[in-house]
Amino acid sequence: MATVMEFTSPVAEFPLGSVFENLPGVTVELERLIPHETLIIPYFWVRDAETEDIEAAFDQHAGVSNIRVVDSVEHEYLMRAEWEQAYFGILSALAEANVVVLSGIGTKEGWKFEVRGESQAAIAEFREHCQENDIPIAITAVHAMLPIQGEGYELTETQREALIVAYERGYFDTPREVSLEEIADELDITQQSLSSRLRRGHRRLIGATLGSSV
Repeated sequence: MATVMEFTSPVAEFPLGSVFENLPGVTVELERLIPHETLIIPYFWVRDAETEDIEAAFDQHAGVSNIRVVDSVEHEYLMRAEWEQAYFGILSALAEANVVVLSGIGTKEGWKFEVRGESQAAIAEFREHCQENDIPIAITAVHAMLPIQGEGYELTETQREALIVAYERGYFDTPREVSLEEIADELDITQQSLSSRLRRGHRRLIGATLGSSV
């Protein structure tokens, strides 16, 4: 059964971590990431960057190269980078166990990840690789993918909880009866984490219900 694990890691243990030295107030959020043995070309969002030369701010970071901006919306930048095969760390552990990154959010306080393995064995292999190679991670949750009411719409427990609370509190009403900040406070998570859970939950539901027709 597919298994999801959430964990945290120190800033320096993941590529791009050194950016928080130059831009301590930014938030970096990874797009869905599938590690590969040869080369990883990820996309990631940078939020709250108070600089016009965002590419220069991200220059010279261990494990990444050719960083460039591909789009921007107000103070959010969508960036693209090539992650080098020679980098050893969490990426190598993910690739070794064939584990997919569902979300990754970084701030100056550290990284928060949600990853999915096709089985509990894959998650166990990832944990063992981290232990054997002294890669520090702190596991905060492990759970199986859950279908909703017997249907095939597989959501994680955290995605399901976020969607239900948002719906019940009137977040999807017009006008909204509650803010993203209020829901995040109720769930005791950051607004960035809540936004990611809602977005990934929407993606899964749309993919399961409309995917074949769009």
